[in-house]
Amino acid sequence: MSPLIQKRKQHYPVSSFLLQYLQHFGRRSEIPLIYDDLLRFSEAIPYEDPSGEETLWLTVSFQPEVMEDLRPKLTKIYAVLKIGGDLSLVEHLNVERIDFGEFGNSRPFRVRITNQFNGNSDYYYVKIADANRIYGLELEHILSPNRINYLVNGNTLIEEHIAGVPGNVFIKDYLEEEELNKVRVAKEFVKFGERCFLRLLGDMRSVNYVVDITPDFEEVQYRVRPIDFDQQCYEGALGVYRAHHFPDNKPVDELVRQHLNPTTILQYRSEERSQMARRFRASRVRLKGVLKTMRKDTIAPLEKLVELRAALGERYGTQAFEACETMGDLTARHLQFMLE
Repeated sequence: MSPLIQKRKQHYPVSSFLLQYLQHFGRRSEIPLIYDDLLRFSEAIPYEDPSGEETLWLTVSFQPEVMEDLRPKLTKIYAVLKIGGDLSLVEHLNVERIDFGEFGNSRPFRVRITNQFNGNSDYYYVKIADANRIYGLELEHILSPNRINYLVNGNTLIEEHIAGVPGNVFIKDYLEEEELNKVRVAKEFVKFGERCFLRLLGDMRSVNYVVDITPDFEEVQYRVRPIDFDQQCYEGALGVYRAHHFPDNKPVDELVRQHLNPTTILQYRSEERSQMARRFRASRVRLKGVLKTMRKDTIAPLEKLVELRAALGERYGTQAFEACETMGDLTARHLQFMLE
């Protein structure tokens, strides 16, 4: 656990008014309530990545009768998530592997679905539905350049796989490559850090984001994307919301300082705020809806709210945050303060 985060996050269930919001914007679905069923696995072995390295995931197996019950539910979820629920198109899909991540707050299951005609595989995740995480997913969808595909039913949250090189792998294997465009990488990490801070998404350790690498006609493009949203406006310490404060991101922070001068860093931060402000205005109705719901919800202990409220007021030298009574209030006020 990071020195910036001392305790495991408290779970907050989906409230009735959050459920209404999800229903209105098409995030609620009558998908099978599968999470508890997946906990019925009978065996678990460490999962090794393609290079043979052990990971934090466990590959789980089930008794034949349990798997027979699970398989059609899992392929149905994939159909709803990916192809609009057309079950006539799933006969050739197979549940090839199920992995369990006991390490995470949401204790996720990763489901590998394989097309038997061509061997192509895809993934999705089954997690415990947590209010902070859902607000984080929704704010990412509205305020970032990335679209997010997820569904909720009861205590079950289904998330589409976000493709990219895991941050810790990128730092270890890519950061020192000669052909890496270090200026572009530095720029993207600055913009990523600004996005996370403005919408108060915390805990962006290197294992909680990926780097999407896309070859372009002259140069390679990079985009840093969060993949863990549990710490959406939950912690009280301001440093939790600054990605470069985490020790495992130090190599990236050093890269930024080596290749960007302070004026250029300010320029890229300003660029990101300007782009977020455009998204803010373009999705005003939806953003207003999610922030209104967040304001009514309890998604952090009172002492963390008080700590973060004071820290933001001190950072900006303002009393603008003193009237905020929930983390949703703080998030809305921070976005308004920085973008409007």
